[in-house]
Amino acid sequence: MAALGEVGTVTEVAPNLGVKLLQVVFPATTIGGTDTVQVDLKDYGCTNIHGIHLFDETTTGSVVVLEAATTVVTDGVLVIDLGGTDTGVKTAILYAY
Repeated sequence: MAALGEVGTVTEVAPNLGVKLLQVVFPATTIGGTDTVQVDLKDYGCTNIHGIHLFDETTTGSVVVLEAATTVVTDGVLVIDLGGTDTGVKTAILYAY
């Protein structure tokens, strides 16, 4: 697996509701089933997650599927093993606290 580090663009969707909803968009060069990516939750005042939804654009901008994500959080840094088998834009919705 290729460890890509922090390569996503993070947007706080709902920052003040007790749990933060973060949208993380990973670049079109990420490869499902091969790459791992990181999100430093501490940058958003969080140290852990309640859950994650990982979406994959199988055809850019049109076909979006929900994929299984394997995650681990260590010292406030979330590592996501990207699901799927294709190269393309992936978006994660994180429920962080």
